[in-house]
Amino acid sequence: MMDSQETREFAAQHSASVSKHHGTQSQLRHAPPLETLLPVESQVLANRTGALRSPDSTNLVLAQDTLSLSMPHVVSYVPLLQKLSHILVTAAEPEVILQKITQTLGQAFEADCYLAVCPNSQFLPHSIYWWQAAEDIVVYQPQARLAKHPALKTILGSSSTELCNISDLAAIPCETGAKNQWDGPSVRALLGSTTQFHGQQNGVIGLVRSQAHHWTATEMANLNGVLPQVAIAISQFYTQHQIQQQNCRQALIEQLTVAVRNALELNQILKLATEGAAQALQVDRSLLLMLKYSDPMVKSRSLERSLRVKASVVCEWLNPTPNSHNQSPGLAPVLNEGFWIPECALSQQAFSDPSKLVVVTNGYESYLTAPPEAVASVFAPETFPALVMVPLESQGTILGFLVLQHSQPRNWEPEELKLLELVGAQVSTAIIQSQTLRQVQALVEERTAQLKRSLEVQAKLYERTRKQIDQLRQLNQLKDEFLSTMSHELLTPLTSMTLAIRMLRQAELSPERQNKYLDILEQQCNQETNLINDLLALQKLESNQASVYLQKVDFKSLIGELVESFEERLASKGLTLTTDLPKRSLILQTDYDSLNRILVELLTNAGKYAEPNSIIHLVVAHPSESSNNQIVLTLCNTGPGIAEEELPYIFDKFRRGQGVTQRAVQGTGLGLALVKCLVQHLNGAIAVASHPLPATDSCETCFTLTLPHTFNSANP
Repeated sequence: MMDSQETREFAAQHSASVSKHHGTQSQLRHAPPLETLLPVESQVLANRTGALRSPDSTNLVLAQDTLSLSMPHVVSYVPLLQKLSHILVTAAEPEVILQKITQTLGQAFEADCYLAVCPNSQFLPHSIYWWQAAEDIVVYQPQARLAKHPALKTILGSSSTELCNISDLAAIPCETGAKNQWDGPSVRALLGSTTQFHGQQNGVIGLVRSQAHHWTATEMANLNGVLPQVAIAISQFYTQHQIQQQNCRQALIEQLTVAVRNALELNQILKLATEGAAQALQVDRSLLLMLKYSDPMVKSRSLERSLRVKASVVCEWLNPTPNSHNQSPGLAPVLNEGFWIPECALSQQAFSDPSKLVVVTNGYESYLTAPPEAVASVFAPETFPALVMVPLESQGTILGFLVLQHSQPRNWEPEELKLLELVGAQVSTAIIQSQTLRQVQALVEERTAQLKRSLEVQAKLYERTRKQIDQLRQLNQLKDEFLSTMSHELLTPLTSMTLAIRMLRQAELSPERQNKYLDILEQQCNQETNLINDLLALQKLESNQASVYLQKVDFKSLIGELVESFEERLASKGLTLTTDLPKRSLILQTDYDSLNRILVELLTNAGKYAEPNSIIHLVVAHPSESSNNQIVLTLCNTGPGIAEEELPYIFDKFRRGQGVTQRAVQGTGLGLALVKCLVQHLNGAIAVASHPLPATDSCETCFTLTLPHTFNSANP
C-alpha cells in the first residue's frame, strides 16, 4: 500500500491530467474534494501520521463519518486509476479498450457495469458494453435491446449533470414505462453518469445491482473520478468508428462508380447498392423498389397519376445476425412482392415530393397523419420502427425507392443521409444507363434483323436475277442455235431446190437428168414442208388445240412395220435393231398418227446418236400386275450419251446435246419436244436415263414410254 505522500503526489498528477484533457478544472462537473478520492486505507494511515489538515486550510482531513461507514466492499481508487491508464496506453483497438474498462470497473465495484457510446448528445446509444458480474463476461451489442435497460434510460433521461444515485429503483414510480419494457435481470440499485469530452456528452457509464444498495460517498467519488478516462476511451472508440465508417462509405461509392462506369449487369449494381448501404450504415434491413408505370409516357406525380404506378421489390437484404430483440427470426422475404403507390401512405409521400427523403426515427405515427395500417406490409412497420426512403429520380421521373430500415429507434445522422443520396444518385444513373442500353440494344437488334431480312431478300433477288440472266443466256444461245439450225434446215432445201430449177432450165438435158432433178426438187420441197408442219403441230399441242382421233391400234403390228422400214436405214450405219415383244397381241385405243409419230421420232433419234456397229434394243412390256393397265416401251442405244446436267432439258424445244453441231448431226431440236407433247396428248409419260458403261467411254441411253391401254378423255 502507498504512503500518504505518494498518494497525494499521484492525486496531484491525476488532477493535472484531467485538467489537460478538459481544459479547466471546472469541466469535471463538480469533482469531489481530493480527500474523497483517496482510498479509505490511505486516509486512515494519513490520519495516524497527522499529515492531513482541515479542508479550510492547505492541509487535508478525513471526514469522521467516512470512517464510521459500514461498507461491504471498498474500491481501491489509485490501483483502479493505474489499471485504466494502463488499458488506455497498451490496448490497440478502441473496442478492446471499452471492453476492458467495462470489465475492470465492474470487477472493482463488484456490480454489473454498463458503458454506452452516445455521440453528439444522442439519446439513443450508438454501442453498449455490458459486464455481467454473475457470469464474468462482457456483452457487446450495437444499439441492442440493452438500450431499453432501466439504468441507461434513467441516466439518459435525467437532465442533471450530477451522478445518478438510486439505492432502490423499485421505490421510484416508473413514469416513462422503462421498467415495463425491460425483460432482463432485475435492477434495484443504480449509480451512473454521463461522460463529457470537450464539453459535449459522448457516453454513459452505470453501475447496477440486482438488490437494493446504499452507494457510499467513496464509491460515488471513485466513479466520478474515473469519468475522464472513460470519456477519453469513448472518444477514441467513436473517432475510430467514424474513420472506419467513412472508409466503408467511401469504398461503397467507389464500387458503385466503377460498376456504373463498367456497365455491369443492373441486378449486380442494385444488389451492391442494397447490401452495401445497409452494411455501411449497420442497419438490419434494406429494400430496393422499382416502379412500373401503366402509361410509360406519364411523368406527373399527382395522386391521379399515381393510381397507375406499381412498386415491386427487386432487391432485399436482411441482417443474417440481427441485434434486435424485437426482430422476428421468421420474417418472411418480400422479394418480388408489390403494391400500388396509393395503397401506401409512406410511398405516396415519397412519390409526391421526391426532393425530400422520408426519414422515420421512432415509429410511423409521428411522421404520417394516416394510421400505421396505411403503410404497405412489405415495410413491416411493427418490426422496423426506423426507416429512410430515398427516391430514385431522373429528369422528373421517379424510377423507384431505396429503403433502409432498423429494428430499433435510430437518429439518422446528416452524413448518413448524404451517403444515401449519393447511393441513390448512382443507382438512378445505373437504372437509366441500363434502360438506355437495353433500348439501344433492342433498336440495334431490330435494325440488324431488318438489315438481315433485307440482305436475305437482296440475296434472293440476286440469285433470282442471276438465274434469270443464266436463263436469258441459255435462251439466247438456244435462239442462236435455233436460228443457225433453222437457217441450215431451211436454206439447204432451198439451195437444192434452186440448183435443181436451174438445171431443169437447160434445154439440152436428157429426160433421165430431168427426172433426177425433179425428184431432188420434190424431196427438198417435202423436207421444207415437214419442218413447217412440225412447227405448226408443236404450236397446236402446246396450246391444247390439237384433236385426238381415237381408234384401235395393234401395237405389235405397228412396231413390226416400223422395224422393217428402219432396218435398211440402220443397216447402212452397221446398227442392229432387236425387239422383245409380248406373245399376245397388244390392242390400244389411241390416236394412230400421234403414236406412229412418237415411235418414228424415237427410232430416228436412237439411230442418229447410236455408235456404229452397235445394237439398239426395243422392249415392250404389259405388266399384268399394273393396276393402271399400261403398256411400257423401252428403247436403248449405246453412244455418247446425255450429260447429267442436260437431262432435265432434253425435251425442250430447239435443245440439242453438246457436241452435236461439231459432230455434224442433222436435226432441228424439235423431234424430242414434239415427242413429249404427243405423249402428253395421249395421256402417257416419257422419261430418259443415261448411264456410262463400265470400261468404255460410251453410255447407254434409254427412253421409257408409258401409254395407257385405253385412252381416258377425262385426264388432261
